[in-house]
Amino acid sequence: MADRSQPHHQLQVHPQYGGGAKGFQQHRQQQGPSTGKVLAVMALLPVGGTLLALAGLTLMGTVIGLLVSIPVFLLFSPVLVPAAVTIGLAVGGFLTSGAFGVTGLSSLSWVLNFFRQTSVPEQMDLAKRRVQDAAAYAGQKTKDVGQEIQSKAQEGKRT
Repeated sequence: MADRSQPHHQLQVHPQYGGGAKGFQQHRQQQGPSTGKVLAVMALLPVGGTLLALAGLTLMGTVIGLLVSIPVFLLFSPVLVPAAVTIGLAVGGFLTSGAFGVTGLSSLSWVLNFFRQTSVPEQMDLAKRRVQDAAAYAGQKTKDVGQEIQSKAQEGKRT
């Protein structure tokens, strides 16, 4: 049974658009752009045009500067190329040294935190027990091998 206290939602179809998608498209074509869109275009057009003009001026300045500086680069290239290589290698060396230093410090920090988190007496007790177990195992194995050799030696004497 449906609950009668809840309102029923019904879909109402209005035939004012002429029916279907074609009528809706005709309605959209008649409406045109909204006032907000027109104002946005009017406000952004001068800003976009100014930025585009500045980009063009910057490009022209860069090209002119490059054309002027090419002869200077060609004239001083025997000095500039080794200088650029030297500076590049020096910067690479400093960056590599810094990376190794940061890696070393982080490694030492990790080791220090690891030792701080683990309690040394418990680790020492565990290590002592492992050594004792290994010694007992080696002693038992030695004893077994010794008895086996002794039994083989006695068998050799009997035959």
